[in-house]
Amino acid sequence: MTQKELNEVIRLHEGWLDEEDWGKYADLSGQDLYEANLREACLERANLVGVNLVGANLAGANLYGANLAGANLYEAKLTGANLYKANLYKANLREADLIRAYLSEANLEGAYLYEANLHRANLKGAYLPGSNLYRANLEKAYLVGAKW
Repeated sequence: MTQKELNEVIRLHEGWLDEEDWGKYADLSGQDLYEANLREACLERANLVGVNLVGANLAGANLYGANLAGANLYEAKLTGANLYKANLYKANLREADLIRAYLSEANLEGAYLYEANLHRANLKGAYLPGSNLYRANLEKAYLVGAKW
C-alpha cells in the first residue's frame, strides 16, 4: 500500500467516525505498512490486526480502541500516541518508542515489550499478564491499577 493510498484510507475513516455518508471504516488487517508515516493519524477503533508497522511513525496518532492484536510494531515510533483501550494482544513492541504514550486500559496481554521505551507512559489500568517487559524503560511510567 502506498502512502497516498494509506492517506485516503485515513481520510475515509475520519469521515466514518464523523458519520459522513462518504466515510468508510478502516480495515488494514494484515497490511504491510513497513516504515509508513502515520504521524497524528486518526485510526480510532480501526482494525489493524496482524499489520506490519515495523519502523512506522505513529507519533501522536489516535489509536483509541483500535485492534492491533498480533501487530508487528518493532522499532515503531509511538511517542504521545493515544492507545486508550487499544487491543495489543500479543503485539510485537520490541524497541518501540512509547514515550508519553497513553495506554490506559489497553490490553497488552502477551505483548512483547523487550527494550521498549515507556518513559512517562500512562499504563493506568492496563492489562499486562504474560507480557515481556524485560529491559523495558518504565522510568516515571504511571502504573496505578495495572493488572499483571
